[in-house]
Amino acid sequence: MKLTEKNTPRWIVFSIDLVICLFSYTLSNLLRFNFDIPATESVDFYIEFPLVIFVRAVTFYFFKTYSGIVRYTSTRDAQRIFYTIVTGALAFAIINFFTFQWKQVYIVPFSLIIIDGICSIFFLTASRMLVKIIYMELKNPSSLKTNVIIYGAGEAGIIAKRTIDRDAGTKYKVLAFVDDEAGKSGKKLEGVTIYEAREELEMLLNDNKVSHLIIAIQHLSPQRKQEIVEICLRYNTKVLNVPPVRSWINGELSFKQIKKIKIEDLLERDPIELDIDRIKNEITGKRILITGAAGSIGSEIVRQVLPFNPSKIIMVDYAESPLYELELEIQDLSTVCDAEPVIGDIRNTERMRNVFATFRPDYVFHAAAYKHVPMMENNPSESILTNVCGTKIIADLAVEYSVKKFVMISTDKAVNPTNIMGATKRIAEIYTQSLNKNAAKGHGTKFITTRFGNVLGSNGSVIPRFRKQIEEGKTITVTHPEITRYFMTISEACQLVLEAGAMGKGGEIFIFDMGKSVRIADLAKKMVKLSGLELGKDIQLVYTGLRPGEKLFEELLNDQENTIPTHNNKIMIAKVKEYDFPLISNEISDLINLFNKQDNEAIVRKMKQIVPEYISNNSIYERLDKEMIAGLRAE
Repeated sequence: MKLTEKNTPRWIVFSIDLVICLFSYTLSNLLRFNFDIPATESVDFYIEFPLVIFVRAVTFYFFKTYSGIVRYTSTRDAQRIFYTIVTGALAFAIINFFTFQWKQVYIVPFSLIIIDGICSIFFLTASRMLVKIIYMELKNPSSLKTNVIIYGAGEAGIIAKRTIDRDAGTKYKVLAFVDDEAGKSGKKLEGVTIYEAREELEMLLNDNKVSHLIIAIQHLSPQRKQEIVEICLRYNTKVLNVPPVRSWINGELSFKQIKKIKIEDLLERDPIELDIDRIKNEITGKRILITGAAGSIGSEIVRQVLPFNPSKIIMVDYAESPLYELELEIQDLSTVCDAEPVIGDIRNTERMRNVFATFRPDYVFHAAAYKHVPMMENNPSESILTNVCGTKIIADLAVEYSVKKFVMISTDKAVNPTNIMGATKRIAEIYTQSLNKNAAKGHGTKFITTRFGNVLGSNGSVIPRFRKQIEEGKTITVTHPEITRYFMTISEACQLVLEAGAMGKGGEIFIFDMGKSVRIADLAKKMVKLSGLELGKDIQLVYTGLRPGEKLFEELLNDQENTIPTHNNKIMIAKVKEYDFPLISNEISDLINLFNKQDNEAIVRKMKQIVPEYISNNSIYERLDKEMIAGLRAE
């Protein structure tokens, strides 16, 4: 059935409202006399009636009750009707005051004013709601609407339902509320039944075709969220999430803000409890230098440091556009902290010396590094120039300019490295740790290393890649069906970096509790389901084989390392082999000098000498390991 969208003329709406008022006033008289109006009162009725219609017409015109589109009646229209009728009642009361002063009579009895006011508000509002309901049902019959379940029968759940009714009521129908609180089960919320989530959610999904489940609980544990999503995915029900209240527009939720749940939400863990006072004592009022500041980790460290009110943040990066964007973001976030963007390459000694001499930082967070395994496997010389030489330059300058603490961001790939990138990061760890050991010989800089796995959503990481492949309808590529990785949110990783930096006394390699490792193939499959697609039908998954230097499983400790706990159960200290600074410094200098020769084999061979546990995997440099083994046997 096709409905016209043409609006009813205003004069017709105005006339109908007056007819409703006539009916309301007549009914009010009948109710006042128990449906038996005395003959003496009938005469008064014909006198009162024109006055009532006149007052109603004037108030309708003044409040413009006829101007709204009836089929889209809202609470604002109901409020307007209420104010109109109350104003009319006040007008009748004023008229009664003057008529009583003049002739000792009430032209409209006060009891009639009250009864008529109530009836008028009810019938005027009800008539509009009836038109709206009929229109909506004819345009979008309930049988054709999509069923939605709201998880959370609290305030956020009520707001979510009202938002759906207001913004998307023509497409969606709230089938049920579900809640973990058993005491709410069986009750109704705005006419919709509440069910116990743990016992009855699967029953609802099995018995009804439910397209969406909306999570409307603001503080749901990550574990429970994963359980809910797993259940919904089994029934091909998409999961949406109500955003935090702080992101609502002008404090009001819009249906467009209710977004699909992301894979990052399912990999989140319980919030980290930080030692805020310790971090504040370390950072407040200090000059903080962050290398790689425009990168995923570096930029988040900038954001995490800001609330602690350092006197200055020096943001160093050679990527111009990302650094400019970060500068604009920081300007929006804070007008108090002085954030200085500095274009510069950490491999350029003179440029970095000028930065240290100019800003005299108290604290250095060293996040600049090359990180992509296959890329570094093909470019060993660049890898050592940035990850090793760059780190050495910044570390040496930290000593030269009496930096209080130097916090280096490392990676789990530095443990038993199988690739050049991991080996360079391990060499950087060795240098900074041995430099800290050398502190007794004249400098007071404390060198601290933090070691963790993959961060969710970082530049070039697997999740953005999968998401892009899914959006473009391309084949999803995974290197191996059994490959696993540890994941941590960028925010969580950087919070732990600040905590470790604050608690570090120098020389520690802090490792973070990364939780359980995740199978990448399972991650890809879940992302496909969350996108509403079917693997093997809408999109394909292909295994491409391990890339050069890639491991099946990452580690946070090698076989010779164990840990010491800290006050934060998510942070541990790795007990690692220590090196003599003069010896390792010479070895690393020799490695860096090999850059000029551009002899990849010579570079990798030297790296393996410095890091004996570096055994190449799926790489052309595996033959170097065989040569070294053969040489040892010959000896």
